[in-house]
Amino acid sequence: MVPSISNEAIQASWNVAVGASAKGTLDCVPSWLTDFRDDLPRIDVPTLIIHGDSDRILPLESTAARLPKLIKNSQLVVIPGGPHAINWTHADQINPLLLDFLQQE
Repeated sequence: MVPSISNEAIQASWNVAVGASAKGTLDCVPSWLTDFRDDLPRIDVPTLIIHGDSDRILPLESTAARLPKLIKNSQLVVIPGGPHAINWTHADQINPLLLDFLQQE
C-alpha cells in the first residue's frame, strides 16, 4: 500500500519528535491513563469528532464511537480507511469537514 502522506510530512513529524523534550515526552505517558469521561458532559459548545475506522492506536469502537452519547451537540464523522493521525493522511477529506463545521451558526 502506498502511504497517502508525503515524505515532507513524515520529515516534519520526525522533526517534531526529535525536538521534543525527553522529560516532557516521558512525563506525558501517565496522562494516557487519565479517565476524562466525567468531564465530557460538561462540554457546552458544538463539537465535531472526526475519526478514522482504521486507527490501530485508538480504535474507533473504543474511543470516538462512544463520544456522541457523552458530549451534547456533537457530531461524529468516520473517515473510511483513516488511520491514526488522519489529519496528515486524509487532509483532503478533513479540511472541508472542518471548514463546514466552523461556518455553521
